Amino acid sequence: MRVGGQAVIEGVLIIARKVSLAVRKADGEIEVKDLGVVNFPKWSRIPFIRGFYSLFISLYFGIKALNLSSEISSGEQMKSSEKLFSLLLAIGLAVGLFVAVPILLTNFLVEKKGEFLYSIVEGFIRVGLFLLYVWIISLFRDVKRVFQFHGAEHMTIHAYEHGENLSVESVKKYSTIHPRCGTNFLMIFLIVAVVLLSIFGSVVSLSTWTRILSRLILLPIAAGVSYELLKVAAFLNGRGWVKILYLPGYLLQHLTTARPDDSQIEVAIAALKHAVGEKENTTGDQEKEEDMELLG
Repeated sequence: MRVGGQAVIEGVLIIARKVSLAVRKADGEIEVKDLGVVNFPKWSRIPFIRGFYSLFISLYFGIKALNLSSEISSGEQMKSSEKLFSLLLAIGLAVGLFVAVPILLTNFLVEKKGEFLYSIVEGFIRVGLFLLYVWIISLFRDVKRVFQFHGAEHMTIHAYEHGENLSVESVKKYSTIHPRCGTNFLMIFLIVAVVLLSIFGSVVSLSTWTRILSRLILLPIAAGVSYELLKVAAFLNGRGWVKILYLPGYLLQHLTTARPDDSQIEVAIAALKHAVGEKENTTGDQEKEEDMELLG
């Protein structure tokens, strides 16, 4: 059974048979929460649709786990209004920084509005802003700890996928880099978006506002295509030309993951064990093999 996961504040979210969140509390104890079960209707397995659905599931439980992990780790309850404000602020910043700003900068740089060239320049600016953003936040201590939990999540899933008896010592020998990481998906997504927008822009004349709207509308399409490419890469196990798809994400994972300490690995193990069940046979259950392809 494939499992997915994400790093959160002082903890790890694992999505498998169940959705499980483990967080290290201020007193040092690990608290494990059951966030529910993921349902995969038949239509959610349709190629190109399944990628967007998987991304939606990851975002839904990721936001829920992020808010809950903040409360558990700090011991303070967040108000519903605070959660809503944080969500709207995050969406606003994402749209502003990675959609509106690249378009406005490209308007300034590209004098002749040839849409194909425009989309290429805009795409490079978007990728550059994203990399700059990740680098800047990686300098903050709290974010570095999240990146350590990200590494713990990857290492623990590696150990699980290799049929290991999950313990700190067995997990520590694995890499923090994982081919199914959402970072790989995101880098492929950014590249696919450039290609799709370039094709779209070459046949449709757009204004600044319709460009912003078109980018938002094409997001699900780009996500679906990117997911299928990631599945091809996983199926071929990174051999041959597929290495090119993995390379940008692998390089970025060296920034978004870090070697965890033993206490962080313990949290990741607790989350995974609860999500798959203590007595889960790591090689026997294939019923939901494709349930979660993406890691956080």
